[in-house]
Amino acid sequence: MAATDNDIYQTPFNSRYCSNEMKALFSPRNRFSTWRHLWLWLAEAEQELGLEGISDEALQQMRSHVVITDDEFAVAAEEEKRRRHDVMAHVHAFGQVAPSAAGIIHLGATSCYCTDNADLIFLRDGLDLLLPKLATVIQKLADFAQKYRDLPCLGYTHGQPAQPTTVGKRSCLWIQDLLMDLRNLERARSDVRFRGVKGTVGSAASFLALFHGNHEKVEQLDELVTRKAGFQSPAFIISSQTYSRKIDVDVLNALGSFGATCERIGGDIRHLAMFKEVEEPFEKDQIGSSAMAYKRNPMRSERLCSLGRKLQNLPKDALDTYAAQWFERSLDDSAIRRISLPESYLCADACLILLNNVCSGLVVYPAVIQRRIQQELPFMATENIIMALAAQGISRQDAHEEIRVLSHQAADVVKKDGRDNDLIDRIRRTPFFAPILPQLDALLDPKTFTGRSPQQVDTFVSTEVAHALSKYKDTLDGKGGATTTAELFV
Repeated sequence: MAATDNDIYQTPFNSRYCSNEMKALFSPRNRFSTWRHLWLWLAEAEQELGLEGISDEALQQMRSHVVITDDEFAVAAEEEKRRRHDVMAHVHAFGQVAPSAAGIIHLGATSCYCTDNADLIFLRDGLDLLLPKLATVIQKLADFAQKYRDLPCLGYTHGQPAQPTTVGKRSCLWIQDLLMDLRNLERARSDVRFRGVKGTVGSAASFLALFHGNHEKVEQLDELVTRKAGFQSPAFIISSQTYSRKIDVDVLNALGSFGATCERIGGDIRHLAMFKEVEEPFEKDQIGSSAMAYKRNPMRSERLCSLGRKLQNLPKDALDTYAAQWFERSLDDSAIRRISLPESYLCADACLILLNNVCSGLVVYPAVIQRRIQQELPFMATENIIMALAAQGISRQDAHEEIRVLSHQAADVVKKDGRDNDLIDRIRRTPFFAPILPQLDALLDPKTFTGRSPQQVDTFVSTEVAHALSKYKDTLDGKGGATTTAELFV
């Protein structure tokens, strides 16, 4: 029986989690077709600057075969088996289908002209895919925050009930962290520049020889190829054989930081699901457990935590690789980067698909939230009650003591007997509190404990969020924007 994909290991990023556009970006066809584009751009620029020996026919043949075919993959693979050099294997395969160009492909270049410039294109284009997806997630959470701007819920510090906040305000904590990720990824995107045409150790000596010592033409060659590759900023003036692996560190650190945000948000949603206050989407025919049919496991958020954890650990690969480089270059960077660069982008893409899906359908249970507040609110309201008594001319110390005794009695009922908190009933039955009983319901209104949470949501969304998302307006308003839910593949 012939082997199929089911007989060969497939990374889950490919088979389960990622978008087709991100998988295509890091595909072999795109990688080696990008190499061919780079060879074409170099040859075009060399001809434009008057270098002899590059015919129009050669360029036309290169243009006609700039996308590598399946048959040409086989030719390159056979050649690499002989030569043990992937770049020269692909030079050979390209030359076979563009014979008039065979002698000028890769002219003056070193292997890193192809490999490194291609990687920089992938880093750039990958961020161009991720940034609008992140903006969409932020917009969806901003809509959620505004919808629940004033719905009180328990706050938690140290994992214990604290002063109430609102559902919308809590989601703004997530948005604020995602805005930092957006800023970090935008900065990383703006810092990605082209290596350009620099030769074997970054000195451009080979190109200076080709142009007979004409420094101006070598500089023009660098500028031309950089523009052809779609980079608006000038190429790096300084490079070694490679672009500095510090670029990989900066990009993967930004992606890793985003991974930490994903685990943080996923963890909060999982805890809220445990409290039955907020749940991620759960489909009609979805199964939570193979044994416990009643379960509604937060599998999306659990996966988000898992992939976020993976993503935040990948920057270590880039850090170690950068630190291990020798002088102008050593090849121990190659194999690890073939894995860690694509995986970082694929993992971030998978996280954004999950975040989009979850944030599109968060389910809030106000009655459960209210009941949980009522279980803790009596204790939280004691300070308001003491202040109200003091306003009636009653000693603050006497009020404190009365509240202290009743609070401990109520706590015993909750902890030892497992019954509901009955502090308010005790207060109503105690004559000492008679002067403030008409105010008691108002003193217990949860909205009086949330401070400026609703106003903070309004201000935050209308200023910082709106400003950050303004450059993505076309994406958010168009097809696939903030009204579209990302589909999970599994």
